[in-house]
Amino acid sequence: MKVTIQPKQLKGTVLIPPSKSLSHRAIIAASLAKGESIISNVMLSKDIEATIKGMTALGASIKVEDTTLRITGSDILRRECFIDANESGSTLRFLIPLALVNPEPMEFRGKNHLVKRPLDSYFKIFDRLGISYSHPLDAYLPLKTKGSLIPGCYEVKGNISSQFITGLLFALPLLNGDSKIKIIGDLESKGYVDLTLDILSMFGIHITNHHYEEFFIEGNQTYTPFNYTVEGDYSQTAFFLIAGAMGADIKLKGMRRDSYQGDKKIIEDIQAFHGNIYMDDESLFCSPGLTKGTTIDFSQSPDLGPALTVLASVSEGISCFRHVERLRIKECDRVSCMREALNQLGAHIEEEPDTMTIYGVPHLQGGIVDSYNDHRVAMALAMASLKMKEPLTIVNAECVSKSYPNFWEIFESLGGNITYE
Repeated sequence: MKVTIQPKQLKGTVLIPPSKSLSHRAIIAASLAKGESIISNVMLSKDIEATIKGMTALGASIKVEDTTLRITGSDILRRECFIDANESGSTLRFLIPLALVNPEPMEFRGKNHLVKRPLDSYFKIFDRLGISYSHPLDAYLPLKTKGSLIPGCYEVKGNISSQFITGLLFALPLLNGDSKIKIIGDLESKGYVDLTLDILSMFGIHITNHHYEEFFIEGNQTYTPFNYTVEGDYSQTAFFLIAGAMGADIKLKGMRRDSYQGDKKIIEDIQAFHGNIYMDDESLFCSPGLTKGTTIDFSQSPDLGPALTVLASVSEGISCFRHVERLRIKECDRVSCMREALNQLGAHIEEEPDTMTIYGVPHLQGGIVDSYNDHRVAMALAMASLKMKEPLTIVNAECVSKSYPNFWEIFESLGGNITYE
């Protein structure tokens, strides 16, 4: 699907969709609890559907009732011998350790860019524990495994995705003995680990966090049922907040001021651009103003990269983005793809392996760009249309369904002028 957007300012109120990160975690924890849990305010994006199907494959019973899930958990008895993660990195990396609580063979599947996303951190663990595994020479999926995790010490590098740590944090409490996760180097994306620890605590699992350097996990723990309402997703506010900085009048509802979400950093990042952010108990809002180039560190919040790249491209002066290497291993290489797309539209962006330098311009020109099948790239580019002189066409625009299925309807409800092909 192609969408063509006429340059136009947006105005209105948006109820931000529930956090995808917290939805994944709550569904998994509830699926491991013996008894019924009710998870409310869930958006059935493709990624969340993948986790629902994955936990069903591992034995949970999940009943979908509009935006509510009724989940009766299991002890990893398994119903199926494969898990299809579709395009969800969280589903894949969270569920691999859980599947390996049971020693029986398992196959993990996925599609598009997910088959290329690294799993080496798990492979090193498999090699050490004698877990057999196989995958194609040119891809990580499909992955076939046989064997099980055992209690012990698990070493994980801190500068790779925190998804590997979260996967182990879910699985290790179920083992017949104590374990620990030792972080090699500094842990990046601490906020995502905090989300995991918070959810685990709600469902009765205790983890001891030694300054993010080591996590102690007591074995033989039992997940307990818990009713949970998912809060709004700060990573999704990024697109509407940068729109506000660029002239839109959009109020955002459904956000927790005391959230653990690492992507809440979007507030201080936009303030670093001299953006005017306001938040009270009712709404979150960014008022229009002259934004200026700044320096942003993405080590703790890689999902904010596409939106902030758009804001930097039309901010006065020069912006420097540091620690962007992990943006390269998402649904696409978000560094190169955002540079390529925005430069086609009149921006001036340069990249190095772990940095981006963005020279702000007053306006973009418009044109035709690809979404690179990346939901965050598509949504960020949509907001870039506010600063364009000519219409913008985004190819493969349907990819927003990965995290925000009704994004284009919301965009139109704010006054956006879209034609579909």
